[in-house]
Amino acid sequence: MRNKKEGTIMQMVRFKTRLSEEQLLKVAKEREPQFKAISGILQKYYLKLEDHEYGGVYVWDSIESLETYRTSDLAVSISDAYQVVEPPTIEMMDFLFELRA
Repeated sequence: MRNKKEGTIMQMVRFKTRLSEEQLLKVAKEREPQFKAISGILQKYYLKLEDHEYGGVYVWDSIESLETYRTSDLAVSISDAYQVVEPPTIEMMDFLFELRA
């Protein structure tokens, strides 16, 4: 069972893309206002992992907010927007505690 304390749900998404880093950053910056407008997202970190592999770490205020996002048009459009070449890897994690609160 997931902890309902605010900020305790983390989602990590990894994907490979056809886009160059410059192209990927352009798409990410264009979509940034849409992500900022999402209810329940406390933070999103954009990651560069390997050559043509990128990701995002999302911190959610609740599992309900995450589930609402996962069915949104914005979430569904990620593969097309970033020209993802194979299914992304998605991991869900609960926080045990924070070093700095």
